[in-house]
Amino acid sequence: MAMPPPELTGLAGAFERARRERWAERLMDRDTSLWSTDPRVRETISQRLGWLDAPRHFREQIAALEGFGDGIRDAGFTTAVVMGMGGSSLAPDVLHRTFGTGEGWLDLRILDSTDPVAVSRTVDDLDPLATLWIVASKSGTTTEPLAFLADAWQRVEGALELRDSPQQPGDFVVAITDPGRSVESIPHHDRLREVFLNPPDIGGRYSALTYVGLIPASLIGLDLDALLSSAAAMLGRCSEPDPADNPGVSLGLTIGYHAYAGRDKLTFFADPGVASLGAWLEQLIAESTGKHGVGIVPVDAEPLGDVDDYADDRVFVRLRLAGSEPHPGDMTIDALEAAGHPVVRIELEDPMDIGGEFVRWEVATAIAGAALRIDPFDQPNVEEAKERTRKLLAHADDDRTTPLADRTAMSVNDAAFVGELRDHLGRRRDNAYLAIQAFVARSDAADAAISRIRRRLREATRSATTTGYGPRFLHSTGQLHKGGAPIGWFLQLTSEHRHDRDIPGWPYTFGQLIDAQAAGDFGAIADHNLPILRIDLGPDVEAGLERLDWALERALTP
Repeated sequence: MAMPPPELTGLAGAFERARRERWAERLMDRDTSLWSTDPRVRETISQRLGWLDAPRHFREQIAALEGFGDGIRDAGFTTAVVMGMGGSSLAPDVLHRTFGTGEGWLDLRILDSTDPVAVSRTVDDLDPLATLWIVASKSGTTTEPLAFLADAWQRVEGALELRDSPQQPGDFVVAITDPGRSVESIPHHDRLREVFLNPPDIGGRYSALTYVGLIPASLIGLDLDALLSSAAAMLGRCSEPDPADNPGVSLGLTIGYHAYAGRDKLTFFADPGVASLGAWLEQLIAESTGKHGVGIVPVDAEPLGDVDDYADDRVFVRLRLAGSEPHPGDMTIDALEAAGHPVVRIELEDPMDIGGEFVRWEVATAIAGAALRIDPFDQPNVEEAKERTRKLLAHADDDRTTPLADRTAMSVNDAAFVGELRDHLGRRRDNAYLAIQAFVARSDAADAAISRIRRRLREATRSATTTGYGPRFLHSTGQLHKGGAPIGWFLQLTSEHRHDRDIPGWPYTFGQLIDAQAAGDFGAIADHNLPILRIDLGPDVEAGLERLDWALERALTP
């Protein structure tokens, strides 16, 4: 990691430098020299700052957005499925988990996994003709949403034929994308119920307050005026020139400075009412800052530990919702602060303040990028795993029965498994983060098992632990894993597919797709000389995770 300039040798110095160099004003003026002196980089950045206009721009669209939501509800739709990845799925998920569905409005489901079991669990119990299918892709070419669209289109088409309906499949599908080539790349784009074109100067991870978040919000009956008013108010506060009085700039300077100083693991403790915000923050921070050998590692949903379980490489963020029950982590947070760990405390007066938090953290991430001397709006390493995946998929068999991934993963039932785990644990660096990459279907049981594994690893090593379900995390933390500081240690979990699922009209199945995505990411991480071990959980994911936990307990025993 690069050494900090003299001005950043103390947090007070970082604030003084930002004040002297007018960072807040330059951000709001779209002065791209805040991040780079390279004319080409600056030109690219200038095309990625539209998120600063989003609260104002979309407040002018509220009537149309509410009219759309009303029309969909009145047309008899009962469920909406968001088919997207990364920022295109995480913002709708945060809003639905935070606010739920208003009475009489649509239920909302998020489809962001190519695991055939996950796809089936999400959509197979739905009436295709009572469901609004939302394909969300900024580029219009994202593999996963297009695969989901192919699946949904065939299901809707079949249901229409059974009912001898004169309607067309496109009557049940809307798209959220960019204008030009993006929308033209989406199959059937000219036959869809509606197409929403986002401002092209807003990147995916900065798109929460665009059609990406607001179309799903309109369908669950959310008060869009209140949400965008919260965002606009925060944007106004983030225009304050003095960094000390600016909630976004001060936060960005704090996390950027501490990352330079070695505390690059940003750990969230959130009240249950706003806990889902952590996954959105994870993708925003990881993808924006994890590049060129530096980065901030967001740590979301890690099990609570004792003070001694945490090394001196952390900054803690306490996200509190006013009126919430006392959090079991508050005593730990107080003790961590007393022990000298930096703690950032943020309180939301109302859940609707989440609109303001979107803005605060977008500003903070942009400022942290300036402090780290990187472009927070690009993602130079994202294509590495995708390119490997494409090469594997190019060899798909027409009969769709051949696994595309290299099935050389170590089985959890292998006699040498404990020894291999012990050797792999020995490959981690002292300041490592331990990342569990689960290319399996998510479930409550899997969440619980992985949480236990994270606790076991953290208690034994004092290392920060992260987890992500594949391929979702490839659009979130994947950039950090390959482009950030080379301190990651990885366990990649895969499973067998007892029940695979075709992708209609495609030369491979969902099972082959997720296997190829796992293999592609494995190869990309290995190319960066980072320690990664692939583990085959077998056909029963829950049993495989229990076996992994058992083996880790023994591998961690001196």
